[in-house]
Formats: sequence, C-alpha cells, structure tokens
Amino acid sequence: MTHDHISGTLSVGQRDSELNECLSQGLDEVNFPATGTTAADQGSLSVKVVDDGGELIGGLAAWTWGGLLGIEMLWIREKSRKDGWGTKILMAAEEEARRRGCDRACVSSFTFQAPGFYQRHGYVETGRTLGIPGGAEDVHMFKTLA
Repeated sequence: MTHDHISGTLSVGQRDSELNECLSQGLDEVNFPATGTTAADQGSLSVKVVDDGGELIGGLAAWTWGGLLGIEMLWIREKSRKDGWGTKILMAAEEEARRRGCDRACVSSFTFQAPGFYQRHGYVETGRTLGIPGGAEDVHMFKTLA
C-alpha cells in the first residue's frame, strides 16, 4: 500500500464560521451513523424571563439531540438570584426537553459558578476538567429525566 504525499497550507486564526460549518458537517457524517440519529433529532431550546419593564432577569440556552438535553448557559441577574428564577428556568427547560422526548440531561458548571445548584436538582457529577483559570474546575453533571 502506498501513500501519496499531499501538500497543504496550515493557517491559524480567530473563529472561522465557514470552517465550523464544514467541521460540523464532517462530524455529522460520523456521529449520525454511530449514534443512530439524524439532523432531525437536533434542536435548540431557550428559556427567557423579563421583568415588567422588559429588562432581562435571566435565561437558559440549550440543545436537544437524540433524547439528550444539553444545557449550555443559565444566567440570572445578580439582584434576582434569590427569587427562585434559576429553579423555575431549569424546570421549564427540563419540561420542554421531556415534551421533545428527552429522557436525560447534561450540564457543566465551573466550581465558582453553580454546581451545587444543579446537584440540588438531581444532577450527578460525572467528571471534571481541571486547569480553569483562577484554580477552578469545570464540573460535568448528568441527570435522568424520568
């Protein structure tokens, strides 16, 4: 078996949305057959709360894929953090995920953020990414949405 030498040009730079799209398509060609999913199994999900004046209280951004809810971001403004909005937003996202057929969820949270919040809501730590600036760690968590 012979291998032909292929020359190419390597470049390094900032985020490249065209490259990201090509990488995503290439990974889909591997991921979909390996997981038994299709593009139709992917979706995005958001939960948003505004006050009476239209100001953002907080919200959540997530994705759903093949029965899994992946929480990317959940944020509540500082002056509203003791008002129960985090729980209400998380419950709304989980309810919508269940409606979409999801039976499990995952999230990660830096140790200086809110891993305890998620654990109080049934999420269980599955691992950590070390080396977060400031000596922190990224706590990865999972929950069954039965």
